[in-house]
Formats: sequence, C-alpha cells, structure tokens
Amino acid sequence: MAWIWMVLAAGAVLLWAISLGRVLSSAAPSCVPSSPQFMPPLSGDRRSRNVLLVVAHPDDESMFFAPTILFLKSKGHSIHILCMSRGNADGLGDTRKEELYHACVSLKIPHEQVKVLDHPKLQDGFHEKWDHGLVAELTMEHVQLWAIDTIVTFDSYGVSGHPNHKDVHHGIWQGNVEAWELASLSILRKYSGPIDIWLSSLTSFAWTKQPIYTLVNSSPSRSYEAMAAHRSQWVW
Repeated sequence: MAWIWMVLAAGAVLLWAISLGRVLSSAAPSCVPSSPQFMPPLSGDRRSRNVLLVVAHPDDESMFFAPTILFLKSKGHSIHILCMSRGNADGLGDTRKEELYHACVSLKIPHEQVKVLDHPKLQDGFHEKWDHGLVAELTMEHVQLWAIDTIVTFDSYGVSGHPNHKDVHHGIWQGNVEAWELASLSILRKYSGPIDIWLSSLTSFAWTKQPIYTLVNSSPSRSYEAMAAHRSQWVW
C-alpha cells in the first residue's frame, strides 16, 4: 500500500508544479475567459476607468484583492481604495493604517488615492454590526469625489466570512453604481494554491447565471511584497 501513497503524493506534487507553471507562464496578468465584458475601456476621451476597491480593514487589499489590482493596473485603469476602518480591534489601528499605505507603494497606488476611515459606527470587530446605509453613504461620497466608474468589493460571504466584510458587501449593494465582487471559495480550494486555477477557469467558462472571471496573477512576488508590508498581521 505504501507505493500507492507514494504515487498519489508524486502526482499531487506534479500537478502543483504544472499549475504553478501555468500561473507564471503569462508575461502579464491575464483574465479567463478573455472577454471585453470585464472592465472594458470607456468610450470617449477618457478610456481608462476609475475603479474603487472598497474593503473593511487594512490588509484586505493585499490578502484578497492583489491579483485584481495588478490585472486592472496592467490594463491602464486607475485604482482607488476606500478602507472602512483602521482595523483597530487589537489597538493597532494607527500601525495598520500606515501599513496599508506602505502596501499601496508596492501595488503602485498613489497615497492620495487611498482613504482609511475611522467612523465610530464602523469599528473593526467580529461582534461589530455595521450600518449598511452608512457604508453606502460613505462609499457614494467617494464615488463622487473620485469620479468612480466601477466598484470592486467582497461578495455576500466576504471571502473569510468576517462580518465586517459581509457588511461592506451589503452596503455596496444599496448604491447605484456598477460593482464587481470577489467570489468566495471553500477552504479546500482557498488553500490549494495554484492547483485551483483549473477549477476556477472551468467555472468561468461554464457558469451561466452571471459572468465570472478568473484573474491569473503572473507576479505572485508582488502580492507577497504587498502583504509583507502588513507586518503586524503576520501572526497566527
């Protein structure tokens, strides 16, 4: 029986290596399927979009949305970030705010296009219930301030299931603006590394209820560099 496990282990390693090769084979971030429907250039004089990424805490942009940011920037779009809280659940709000700015340097997002809020009714915490109407109001203020064309944010599960992530999603849904959401995956798929590229790509082609796109990150090191800026969060 030992040889069976050895064959399975070798197969898993080979699949992982092939999957990583697929990810790294692209010279630039890519989209599956390659479709003009996902963030196409605008018509008229201004072709690039102003995209607003709305997150709950500092590090969300690097931990969850780095591939999206890198893809959109590769297409010439301008990224803005609205972070709804300083992430002060453990009293590290000021530190985490500065870490977000450092991460945005790695992601090449200008400081003036990043806003971290500290609203008394939008404080970080698993037991903090955020007002969806307030989230919508603050978001729309920045949509107008930055002339935003499209929003990117969490889906209804919030990727990790954090209540603040979910509240951001429900708040955005109250706004009258085009928005895309990051699809949450199961724990197994989330931690399968590059292997999941095959299932994600298949889902993108086969899903018919609504458009789903898989963004392939050709520079994982850039994502790591951005996440490394959040030194206070390198804990288990």
